[in-house]
Amino acid sequence: MPQPALLAISHGTDSRAGQSAVRRLVDAVADRLPDVTVRLGHVDVQQPDVAASLEALPAEAPVVIVPLLLSAGYHVRVDLRAQSAGRQGVVIAPALGPDPRLVEVLVERLHALEASDSDTIVLAVAGSSDERANDDCRAVGTMLGERLSRRVTVGFLAAADPRLDAAVAQGATRGSRVVVANYLLAPGYFQDLAVRLAGGASVARPLLDADAPAAGLVDVVLDRYRTAAGRLPD
Repeated sequence: MPQPALLAISHGTDSRAGQSAVRRLVDAVADRLPDVTVRLGHVDVQQPDVAASLEALPAEAPVVIVPLLLSAGYHVRVDLRAQSAGRQGVVIAPALGPDPRLVEVLVERLHALEASDSDTIVLAVAGSSDERANDDCRAVGTMLGERLSRRVTVGFLAAADPRLDAAVAQGATRGSRVVVANYLLAPGYFQDLAVRLAGGASVARPLLDADAPAAGLVDVVLDRYRTAAGRLPD
């Protein structure tokens, strides 16, 4: 049986910086899998979409779809299933998070802001209409708090409460500097919104940016691919 193709599916963004950051991640994954066909598609905003991405692969090729999404919301549970349902030999891997390796990237981003033990940390997350996805993000907030040995409040950018601006304002009442950890994959609309809602608080960079993708993030994508590939029939 040939090695399954890896079809990485991002949300999609109009941001050139976000597009480039996601492309660098996929290129880094491809470098680690020289014998695997690695392609990038999108569930929204950009082309190629999921259907076009699958059609571009040989019809007989098994495919692992790896969602480049941080939690298992509507896109993972509904969109990807629906958009790949017409093709045999496709398996969908879980979302990238929660995962402790993503927490380590968050910690490195906070270190770049010289966050101190006295700072109040708020974790900015996109938010989802699917409460299970919000719970995934809350789990990352708990993991980050355990990693830093302090309380971390989660602030949502949409669809759930507390909203980021409210969480930052509440943190400021404690009299310490508020630093926003950034649980967003790449620059784009939500990153810009996070900066606005932070109201002047320091906001860490997203998990992907203009620098090379963190090795731990690449490892998460590889692990999702390999585990899901094991579910394909022989």
